[in-house]
This record gives sequence, C-alpha cells and structure tokens, in this order.
Amino acid sequence: MPQRTVITIGNFDGVHAGHAALLAAARRWADAHSARVVAMSFDPHPASVLRPDAAPARLTTFARRRELLLAGGADEVRRLEPTPELLGQSARSFIEHLTADHHPVAIVEGPDFHFGRGRTGNVALLREMGKDLGFEVESVPPVSAALSNQQIVPASSSIARHLIEAGRVVDAWAVLGRPYELAGTVERGDQRGRTVGVPTANTRCSTMLPADGVYAAMADLPDGRHWPAAVNIGSRPTVAGIDRRVEAHLIGATAEPWAPIEGLPEYGWDLRLKLVGWIRDQVRFASVGSLVEQIKRDIDKARAVVRRRTEAA
Repeated sequence: MPQRTVITIGNFDGVHAGHAALLAAARRWADAHSARVVAMSFDPHPASVLRPDAAPARLTTFARRRELLLAGGADEVRRLEPTPELLGQSARSFIEHLTADHHPVAIVEGPDFHFGRGRTGNVALLREMGKDLGFEVESVPPVSAALSNQQIVPASSSIARHLIEAGRVVDAWAVLGRPYELAGTVERGDQRGRTVGVPTANTRCSTMLPADGVYAAMADLPDGRHWPAAVNIGSRPTVAGIDRRVEAHLIGATAEPWAPIEGLPEYGWDLRLKLVGWIRDQVRFASVGSLVEQIKRDIDKARAVVRRRTEAA
C-alpha cells in the first residue's frame, strides 16, 4: 500500500505565519502516523483564471514558495495549476480525486478553507467526507500578528500585500514571520551610480514591489555572502527616470575605483534583498549633487538599521 500522507492545500503565497502554523500541525500528524506531508499550492492564483483583472500580485515565485514550504515542514510540494477543468470540479469530486491519488490520513486547513466549483466546499463538508473516505480533518485557528502601531491583524497574504504596498516592511515582517524578499537577476542599468561612488545592482524582480522609497536590506549573493544594502525603489525623478526600478547599493561590497564584486560577473547573477526597514520616501532633488549627498546619508542609516535588526533577530 502506498505511504499515506497528510495534506494541506492553499495558495501559500508568501508562506506567512499562518501557513507556518498549518505546516506545523500537518507535521505533527505525519510524525504520529509515519506519513508524509504534502503541501498543494495553487500557482498561479486561481483568480488569474476566474477574475484576471482582480488577480493579486505575487509575494513569492513558485520556486521560492517551494523552498519555504519544504523548510517549514513539508516533505513534498505539489503545484496545482488552476485550469478551468480543475476549478470546475465539484467540491466532492475534488476531494475524491485527491484522496484516491494521495491516501491522506489527515487534511489540515484553516477554518475559512473553501474548495471546489464556486468555493462551495468548506471544513464542515471536508469532515463529512473524511468519515466516508478515511481521513481526519484538523482546522488550525488563525494566527495573529502585532504591528508597530499596536494593531493586531490576522496573518494573511492579503494583509501582507496591503502592508508592502504601503512600504510598511517591518509590519510585513511580523505577518510573514521573516523579512519580505525581493529576488531577481542583476542587469545593466544607466551606470550612473558607479560614476559618483555609489554603484547599484539594478535588479529585475517578478514579485510585488513595495511603495516607492528607500529601504534598508540585507543582500544575499548567490555564493552565500551577505551585505547590508540601501535599496531604492521608484522611477528616479531626479534623473528624469520613467520606469520603476529596484536599485541596490551593497554597502562595502565594492571598492573605488569601481569594479565588479569579486567573484561575480558584472551582470546576470541572482540577488535576494531582504527588506528590514523603511528609510524615506522617493524625492526629486534639485541636482544630482544633492541626490548623492542624500544617498550617502541613506547608506549610513541603512547600515545602522540592518545592524539593529540583525542584532534583535
């Protein structure tokens, strides 16, 4: 007989503190029944098929989501592609197919879990089906997060998006259980920064960008090195920029005169930026000289913020 599983199903975008609680509960079931934890993650979000105009911005790529789910306790991560056929299944048919393929000893979900065509399935139906199909159901209570303004909010992907959109990356950290990350590939930019002593890694990201402004971050390089960073997100109004960019100055990573970071090519390498603090809004300066002076102050503040956050973590 195939090894039995413990299943948890969702979008899991961001893999926030609430998702961590689901994985922990699933892990307990699996350890008690010699089973495997299988996390099933819709990708992309079902809204991209049902209501494309309302599809939420991504907090994580699927590859990163898989890494986080495995690190959180899953033994396997299955991608559920939200095809019209899958989304058109009745709630009962969806679970019947699931149990036939994966033989669950338990299914672990939050109390607001809905599934099947029209989201007609819920935890009550899941419990009813479990009696017939031979699995238990655990409903894990929501997880709350305390924000910097003392507000208590549920840990959810939608709350995290709201906070990130507002630039509140420290509060997003509380909801996610870790700093919000921007990850992408370093590509050629305007190369202005290197001419004024503040070179930046122009990073193309595929996930949600926070509000325009300057942030403190910890930069993770592909070879395992880490550097504090000052990250500018925005259209660069002082130099008449148009497109929004992510430009990271890795503090201490390069020397003058400018040269590529030791051991890395000029472009084409992956960079992960963990946003740990907000520094200031995007501002249009009267001159490039004034901008450079402010950038130097930003770098000093980013260095201090990263040090403080790192020591507190």
